[in-house]
Amino acid sequence: MHVPDGFINAPVSAATGVVAAVAVAVSLRGARRELAGAGPGGGAAAERTAPLAGLVAAFIFAVQMLNFPVAAGTSGHLLGGALAAILVGPYTGVLCVSVVLLMQGVLFADGGLTALGVNITDMAIVTTVVAYALFRGLVKVLPRRRRSVTVASFVAALISVPAAAVAFTAIYALGGTADVPIGKVFTAMVGVHLLIGIGEAAITALTVGAVIAVRPDLVYGARGLAQPLELRTSPLAGPADGTEAAEPAPAPAAAAEAAAPAPARRSVRRVWLAGLAAALVCAGGISYYASADPDGLEKVAHDHGIDAKAKDHAAKDSPLADYSVKDITNPRLSGGLAGVIGVGATLAVGTGVFVVVRRRRSATPTERPDTAAGRPSESV
Repeated sequence: MHVPDGFINAPVSAATGVVAAVAVAVSLRGARRELAGAGPGGGAAAERTAPLAGLVAAFIFAVQMLNFPVAAGTSGHLLGGALAAILVGPYTGVLCVSVVLLMQGVLFADGGLTALGVNITDMAIVTTVVAYALFRGLVKVLPRRRRSVTVASFVAALISVPAAAVAFTAIYALGGTADVPIGKVFTAMVGVHLLIGIGEAAITALTVGAVIAVRPDLVYGARGLAQPLELRTSPLAGPADGTEAAEPAPAPAAAAEAAAPAPARRSVRRVWLAGLAAALVCAGGISYYASADPDGLEKVAHDHGIDAKAKDHAAKDSPLADYSVKDITNPRLSGGLAGVIGVGATLAVGTGVFVVVRRRRSATPTERPDTAAGRPSESV
């Protein structure tokens, strides 16, 4: 659904650029809290979330290269907003997808540079907000089980894709450069993206389910779902002399719980390496077998004349344009190498962004009045 240059006029492109800039600024502040462990589940997972955020961006980049067929002559690919929001949090998720879109536009000439605000608004903000709001609502009403997180992930991802199609239609109604009936654009966009949403939902649910099966503590959307252990006493148990058992005092159980050692921190290295390996395999190998059919937006634009006003990409002469390495004639090698470079670049840029965000959070602690009483200070 990458919108190229020329589809949307300059005033609306500029307006969406402002919207995207404000949303990214807000997300930077929100991501500081998420990366520091604020939100559902507390701060225990802070050091686990930060190193995974860059990997999530790189993984989304890789999986977006895997176009899958959805109808005759049409393909679709992951948008990633739902996946990012559920894995690392909604604010961090907006930043993850924004980093992916930036790298695709600058390095691979995928998605117009003047349309970057449109793409961030549509593919990063709308998908993440819609998906995470729906996900949280479902998690609250479904049984508190890991399977419920996977089910909620599927539904949230499914709905987020046609929601992005509706958002594009609204943007096009405001600033479309071709004279096309909006009703036809709406029907075509929502129809094909409902099908694409099924693929998005499957990829999201499988990925979230796989991480939950191995390390549920690494899934932001699953924090706080674990039920505390309770110490129970059998009502049939009693003293050996047959006298009536006294009511058990809660103090020993509370003392034992307080004295219990804190759970040891588990390394995320294996999960990180496994995720990186999966991203490299997807981008460097499986992408060669991806569908060559145009994606949903490209197909709708061609069928309805929206692409009549499309402009050449400013980075069309990039050595990595169209996800191939210039001067390498072997298509498999060229595409695979471009994918690996893209994963590496996205991982580096994304990780750099989140490291800076996390450090700024750690460098601005605010003490509360109860610090003087011996309690640890907390950051805002």
